[in-house]
Amino acid sequence: MRLHQKLNDDERSMRAPRPSALQWLAVLLAGAAISGALAPRLATAEVALVVDVVAVADGYRVSKLRGTKVVNAQNEKVGELDDLIVGKDRVLFGIVQVGGFLGLGSHLIAVPYSSLQITDEGKRIVLPGATKEHVKGLTEFKYR
Repeated sequence: MRLHQKLNDDERSMRAPRPSALQWLAVLLAGAAISGALAPRLATAEVALVVDVVAVADGYRVSKLRGTKVVNAQNEKVGELDDLIVGKDRVLFGIVQVGGFLGLGSHLIAVPYSSLQITDEGKRIVLPGATKEHVKGLTEFKYR
């Protein structure tokens, strides 16, 4: 039993001393000082969102544009706007349903939003240079 007690005493002497209450208090105060020094920097990193709400209100609502006829410069129907998609790179695309009759035999194509000309009231969408034959031959877009 005495040998066992001796080993435990030796083990205790090899361990690092435990921090005192005063040392813990010093660590806590140092942490508080550091976080206090960083707080002003974090507060100044706020994002300022400035939006011209009048300009936004004059924009086009996707819910109102969906289903709008898409025509070419000769006013020939080439399809209907199905949706708008924002790419992960923040580029906007128009999804146009082309071909078919009453949705049968049609397919979707993706075109750059910048290529669509939308009238001020949003009632007419023009895709300049498009023909029914041309858009039917474009690569089909499929939603994921």
